[in-house]
Amino acid sequence: MNEHLRTVELTKIGTARFKATNARGGETFMGVGGEDPDFTPVEMLLAAIAGCSALDVEAITKKRSESTGFDVSVQGTKVRDDDGNHLDGLRVTFDVTFPEGPEGDAAREFLPRAIAMSRDRLCTVSRTVQLGADVVYDGTED
Repeated sequence: MNEHLRTVELTKIGTARFKATNARGGETFMGVGGEDPDFTPVEMLLAAIAGCSALDVEAITKKRSESTGFDVSVQGTKVRDDDGNHLDGLRVTFDVTFPEGPEGDAAREFLPRAIAMSRDRLCTVSRTVQLGADVVYDGTED
């Protein structure tokens, strides 16, 4: 088995609602963003970008100091043009605070570099979006 392979299974659970299950049994839900609280697929992509970079940045900065506040927001504009539907203007914004003192100062000073490391090298999700990747669609009918 390929130790680097990642998989998610998607199962229909209702009208325009799906359950995603990972190989470890974790579950999350998605829909079209109507009356239910489910994330849309676009919102899940945005959350994946923010989450991936947040985990990177937190792992790097906590070596210097634990944060006292850590929020990340991500936004993008959904457009439809000659290339089809896609997101444009993706922006990830970090709002991270550290305690006063030498350790907090070191983490604060390193924060921009940690964000750049995630953006430029570490975050698999945003790097895949930035670099682009072929997506092969297969389908069968029972």
